[in-house]
Amino acid sequence: MPVSPNSLPSATRIFRFAPSPNGYLHLGHAYSALLNFDLARQCGGTLLLRIEDIDTTRCRPAFEQAIYDDLEWLGLNWPQPLLRQSDRTGQYHAALAHLNKQNLLFPCFCTRADVKNTAPDPNGAPLYPGTCKHLSAAGREARIKSGAPHALRLDMESALENLPPLFWYEHGRGQIRATPEIWGDVVLARKDIGTSYHLAVTVDDAAQNISDVVRGTDLFTATHVHRLLQHLMQLPTPAYRHHPLILDDTGDKLAKSQLAKPLRQWRAEGVAPADIRARIGLTFS
Repeated sequence: MPVSPNSLPSATRIFRFAPSPNGYLHLGHAYSALLNFDLARQCGGTLLLRIEDIDTTRCRPAFEQAIYDDLEWLGLNWPQPLLRQSDRTGQYHAALAHLNKQNLLFPCFCTRADVKNTAPDPNGAPLYPGTCKHLSAAGREARIKSGAPHALRLDMESALENLPPLFWYEHGRGQIRATPEIWGDVVLARKDIGTSYHLAVTVDDAAQNISDVVRGTDLFTATHVHRLLQHLMQLPTPAYRHHPLILDDTGDKLAKSQLAKPLRQWRAEGVAPADIRARIGLTFS
């Protein structure tokens, strides 16, 4: 049973802030970064910065440099060298090979159009109906040899066989029972990048000995998948704390895709880091 982080020696507490360089940081990122920083400082732990740049179709060097500039302006610092996911494709492939040896993966050749009009998964995307799961081994091999693009999905039904009850410790709520089946046959390796957020973040949290995962409530349901992957790959389970999101004037969460006002613009307007803290409700000093 996962334990409360309060039972861990302070020196072993490791937090992480893990932005993706696919746009400029906004107030929501500032909240998460500063909260991680404050919590690590309060307990005498360590805050790591991780660059989650596996999505090469959207990540840009200029955005990565802006992350460093914004965080340094906010007063954050972190140990070097930092971890960049684009340097770790070998580790992700090894994790997929481990799962494949357990016969838990299958290639999926479906397009988004092929899986539309089904019930939604926790992120609101269409839940996969299992189309390619029933292809024969020969059929799969033939399509792969022909060069057909394919993702790798977790065979959730097989993964749940003989599965003991899984839990994680959630700050303020105690033990949460994991129900990964709500995700169906989740993608663990995308067609275009050879891995996925779910796989990479689980592997990297273990590799960095992360004891405390502090992130937004929009990622709460993802923890059901991460807890399952931790079990399947025999990885440790950190404690979790999913914090409230910073919302815009219409009540929606701030998002890069919606062009939320970036931190670099606040800085250019002469706003001080202390003002940012006050605006997002973090006044720890």
